[in-house]
Amino acid sequence: MPTIYQVAERAGVSLSTVSRVLNGKASVNKALKERVEEAIKELNYRPNAVARSLANNRTDSVGVLIPKRNASVFSETLQALECTLRKAHKHVVIAMGDPGIEAEKEAVEFLVSRNCDALIIDSETLSDEYLVNLNQTTLPTVLLDRHIEEIPDACFTFNNEKGGYLATRHLLELGHKSIAYLSGPVSKAAAGSRLTGHKRALLEAGLTVNPQLIFNGDASENDGERGLLELMARDLPFSALVCASNGMASGAIGCARDLGMRLPHDLSIVGYDDMLIAHHLHPKLTAVHHSRADMAAIAATYILNKVYGQTHHIQPSFEPSLVVRESTLEFAN
Repeated sequence: MPTIYQVAERAGVSLSTVSRVLNGKASVNKALKERVEEAIKELNYRPNAVARSLANNRTDSVGVLIPKRNASVFSETLQALECTLRKAHKHVVIAMGDPGIEAEKEAVEFLVSRNCDALIIDSETLSDEYLVNLNQTTLPTVLLDRHIEEIPDACFTFNNEKGGYLATRHLLELGHKSIAYLSGPVSKAAAGSRLTGHKRALLEAGLTVNPQLIFNGDASENDGERGLLELMARDLPFSALVCASNGMASGAIGCARDLGMRLPHDLSIVGYDDMLIAHHLHPKLTAVHHSRADMAAIAATYILNKVYGQTHHIQPSFEPSLVVRESTLEFAN
């Protein structure tokens, strides 16, 4: 079995240079790095993970917690995390948190018990106090799409308020004035911010925010259907609908079609998240786009900097954009 000494000899470099390459250090000269990587490939060298862990008191693994509910939404998050960390020769340990604070705490404790070097967490359930304590006393912790004042550098967020604003402003620009809204749970920061953006767009246009045109659900496809039916039962006409998630948009579109509505002629619909499903709905969904993959990659890069001594540029906040497809149409009396 080839050793690190043989890699250094084949590449014509020092042991410390090989070690820096293996640990993803940015300080290695490009030409030397290429020689080391070529020697590793030629010799089919595989670092001894146990020996490295004992030597540097690290396991080269990062724990990731994502919500079990709607886990499919987070597939691109996981792919981006795994890809970014694997390029730096780090590994991902994944835990999915069942609904509820205690279940998510158990998932965190599992990741800590696996001796992960750091944690990346996507949770709206765990308290600020718990997460601050976790970051400051247990392991370096990064939060996805959540901001906590005490640990701002460890928080990576979407501008959800702007996303909600863009969705509603698009419909206003098409001439719609009676716009309904399907909201996720407003107790959650992201959903609350999106609704705030929706209201801001209405007020800027000189319109009144009518609570009867707002349905509060859980962001699921089922609640998209239930929400549309409930809004229609309130007997307040509306020509357009903003959905705070693609799941809700999918449910609303299916329900509207079952009711015989012609989309977007009878109802314009805007979704949020712009996941793959947006391309496959009929009509194709106009949606607010923000990249979970980009955020995940930057969060992983932050860990590489903070825990493993790398020096990459970090972007903490991500701006949304609107992707216009076929589900919205200019208002006609």
